[in-house]
Amino acid sequence: MKSLDQYKKAMVLTSGGVDSTTALGLAVDRLGAENVIALSIQYGQKHDKEIRAAKDVSAHYGVEQLFLDLTPIFKYSDCALLKGSDQAIPEESYAEQIEATGGETPVSTYVPFRNGLFLSSAASMALSKHCDVILYGAHADDSAGFAYPDCSPAFADAMNRAVYEGSGHQLEIVAPFVEIDKAAVVKLGLELGVPYELTWSCYEGGEHPCGKCGTCLDRAAAFAANGVADPAMAQYEKA
Repeated sequence: MKSLDQYKKAMVLTSGGVDSTTALGLAVDRLGAENVIALSIQYGQKHDKEIRAAKDVSAHYGVEQLFLDLTPIFKYSDCALLKGSDQAIPEESYAEQIEATGGETPVSTYVPFRNGLFLSSAASMALSKHCDVILYGAHADDSAGFAYPDCSPAFADAMNRAVYEGSGHQLEIVAPFVEIDKAAVVKLGLELGVPYELTWSCYEGGEHPCGKCGTCLDRAAAFAANGVADPAMAQYEKA
């Protein structure tokens, strides 16, 4: 993989969460805000908190932001994250969920081939916007135990090869965190001054993060591993 600063213009999949915001911060740090585009995608989520957070993050960095709605594609899915599902979002860590399934199937919050659709859609848009790289924030904890198979190194490599060939060698996909865990992602973000106070990770759409779903628990553990309080949670605690 080339060093990120060898690319000219990046499109970053930006959900408003910790990982994608860190990827956006990394791209801006390496290429400059004028050479970075944030792409935020709706897919039928139960709430719009993450899209609102993505807008705040993109505004913070002063980057161009594009939006795409892929909701119709997922209308047949019963994933717990989607509006049409009656499944409850598990209130346990991903490690506990993986243990329950024996690591043989994705977790119930896996949206079918979501990242494949996101990246292929982004590829068309990125080419039209003269980008030569797409970044997405998959990390090692996501793919552990087959929880989210579209976050694995094998998937990222396969998608990169497909997009590289399908674009006539004009575009590549980079998952800069795919070999590191969430704690390491947060460590890098803290070094870059990423505005984590603007982010939203919780799968629930309440007034404040639930603190019980898998992504809330993993987020809390990542900040704790770095010996710092989560800036986003701190503001809710003050309120």
